[in-house]
Amino acid sequence: MAKNKLIKTVDLCKQYENDEVITKVLYDVSVEIDQGEFVAIMGPSGSGKSTLMHILGFLDKLTCGSYYYLGKDVSQLDDDELADIRNKEVGFVFQAFNLLQRTSVFDNVKLPLIYSNKNIGDKEVLDAIKSVGLYHRKDNLSNQLSGGEKQRVAIARALVNRPSIIFADEPTGNLDSKSGKQIMEILQDLNEEGKTIVLVTHEKYTAEHARRIINIVDGKIIKDYYVKHRLIARQEKILTK
Repeated sequence: MAKNKLIKTVDLCKQYENDEVITKVLYDVSVEIDQGEFVAIMGPSGSGKSTLMHILGFLDKLTCGSYYYLGKDVSQLDDDELADIRNKEVGFVFQAFNLLQRTSVFDNVKLPLIYSNKNIGDKEVLDAIKSVGLYHRKDNLSNQLSGGEKQRVAIARALVNRPSIIFADEPTGNLDSKSGKQIMEILQDLNEEGKTIVLVTHEKYTAEHARRIINIVDGKIIKDYYVKHRLIARQEKILTK
């Protein structure tokens, strides 16, 4: 059965202009992502991979080309319209966690609901925390957590609004190898449950946990392929469901 097209870009480009100096970042990027995929966008520093993620996640605007989300051309939407789609459809996980430091795990995860008009309450917040194995830490302040636990909170926060897609930008970049494997396991589990995951990374090892890898170099897609034998993070079940 054919999957539904979630994202499609056609000849997408991005450039920045500062004091009449034009810096081109993305060139003629055409890509399609189906619902339920786990895609890694991989490339070296400065390749444009994070810029592409920001555009796909409605954090930035393209300069030229087209971007279709669920079949709708969103290329020309204004900032308020983009913010509305972003709040309803997208969850983000960043390398730096971006948690409120002297705030509880529960309140950090609940934060996106302030901007949401979805009927989501405390039960769903607790369910999101449980899904990343941190229910026992729900009342702890985020500055009392390890790096791996902080990233799990960030994933729970990304999940709470029931997004259609989760963007993870270098989610293991600040973690040790054990914590990194735990985070990749959670992302794989979410994908197996049907969530669409787009992972941005410069590490081949991390990218190979996805089912598909898009290589970007100097703002251009140079390779787009499916992983024949993707890495499985788990050796044994790490989290208690």
